[in-house]
Amino acid sequence: MTKVIGKVSATESSPSTIDEFYFWTDKKQILSPFDIVKVEHESKSITYGVIEEIFHVTDAPSHFTSYISSDFGDVDEEAGNMNRLGMNYVRVRVSCNTKDIYTPVLDGQKVSLCNEEDIRNALGLSEKDVQNPLVCGYLQMYQGDASIKVKVVLNSHFLLGPDGAHINISGISGLAAKTSYSMFLLRAIQEKFRTENNETCAFVFFNVKGRDLMAIDEPNDELDEKEMKIYEDLGIPAKPFSNVMYFYPYSKDKVAANVQSYANPEDVKEQTKGNRAKKYKFVYENCLEKLDLLLANEDDSSGTLESCVNYIINGQPPFNNVDKWSTLVEKIDDCTKTQARGGNTNEIQVTSWRKFKRCVSKAIKNDVFGTNLNDSTGEIDLADEIANNLNNGQVMVIDIARLDENTQSFVFGSVARAIYDMKLGSERDNIPDKIILFVDELNKYASNDVPKNSPILKQLLDIAERGRSLGIILFSVEQFRSAIHDRVKGNCATAAYGRTNAIEVSKSDYRYIPKTYQNMMTRLSPGEYIISNPALRSLVNIRFPRPSYKQYPNG
Repeated sequence: MTKVIGKVSATESSPSTIDEFYFWTDKKQILSPFDIVKVEHESKSITYGVIEEIFHVTDAPSHFTSYISSDFGDVDEEAGNMNRLGMNYVRVRVSCNTKDIYTPVLDGQKVSLCNEEDIRNALGLSEKDVQNPLVCGYLQMYQGDASIKVKVVLNSHFLLGPDGAHINISGISGLAAKTSYSMFLLRAIQEKFRTENNETCAFVFFNVKGRDLMAIDEPNDELDEKEMKIYEDLGIPAKPFSNVMYFYPYSKDKVAANVQSYANPEDVKEQTKGNRAKKYKFVYENCLEKLDLLLANEDDSSGTLESCVNYIINGQPPFNNVDKWSTLVEKIDDCTKTQARGGNTNEIQVTSWRKFKRCVSKAIKNDVFGTNLNDSTGEIDLADEIANNLNNGQVMVIDIARLDENTQSFVFGSVARAIYDMKLGSERDNIPDKIILFVDELNKYASNDVPKNSPILKQLLDIAERGRSLGIILFSVEQFRSAIHDRVKGNCATAAYGRTNAIEVSKSDYRYIPKTYQNMMTRLSPGEYIISNPALRSLVNIRFPRPSYKQYPNG
């Protein structure tokens, strides 16, 4: 028997409707937004609802009356000759009815707290509702003796396809713990595919902050007993990722272990020695079809830069025998000269070639653009590695944290294109059914400010709109959801909202979220998220433990 905490109150100004109702409760009863309550309804059915707002009211008609009642403003506790009658009343959003009866609940009906089974039924989390279960965290419902902890298990088909795909995770830096929640979900997914053997899945992560993801196959020795117990209750082993390979950008600096990374050179050497790390490079002969990615951050509304790229790709003179980056720059330089000064003449204007040269020369200065690949030192081409070696259960972690913004864009674009091309046309018979692409700082590639002609934006739009059917799943993360391209976030079936600021929640992206929940978003704690998913009957406030892999204090 669950505790009765009040009765439905339907008044002339606040009637019950098919979507919401109100109930009064004792002013000492502690309730919170997102708590679930139940009411007995017609035909012995039960209506469940989620608390949206809590009000306190007394019989004082005005604040002036309250002031007078306290002996004209005496703040002493003993002051006043009148005890005001007071109570709380609560607004509840209806989530479901056990017999699909959606007439308004009636005045005077008892309102009760819920047990664990009730909560699952209210949110669509019962065993009959959830097929293909995937653990996404847990709910902490009620306070005091009535407190309940409920595991949240979603239908993975609404996150990983085919019914819905992609997740967008937002929140301010640091306090929202965006990467931590992403990795918690991804670790749960790896465990699911490892144990069920129904489908195959591979993972591609980009490390964009310090050493953040450069030790995800090493255990987190700082987890305490309480956190270990949470993992046990959720049914997920508190273990790091398995089958991980790290990819570092090449550098000529031998002191830094020939990589551009915030990782300790000794750690890189140890990973390389254990066949857990490789260095990646881009040589010209493998990148001819990807030259447009060098211009991803350039506004080319007139299409002049695109014309230069197409001219080179088609092997028009003088680019027909180019085989390395330095030669490319030399030939572009020839095109920047007028005919009178001995330059090459073609249908593209000299001024366009000059702009193209500035963009390309700036982009390929990095050591990662090399002349050849040295197999003996573990140097690889990322596109080839994905096309030939990305297998079931594998986690590729690609470090781009220390690269400049243009080079980061080139690396990301190359990888996204390689995954897309492999899914579309590879002849391999062991391509994973699902490939999950995790990208942090999505605003760099798919914000409203990115040039509309950006090839990386076009690639992301393709993945967002067609990835579900191809088995390419996007896990995207950014600070401000409102800054992201509508077609990218609009195609994400699941949204996770972490702590953010008042300015952000005032944007149109949050207008469907009740005001109380919006305000809660400005004070969520690390380890807390508000989740929206098609399989859920309401927004839920979930919690999750710290990652089970090694973390560095400052990333």
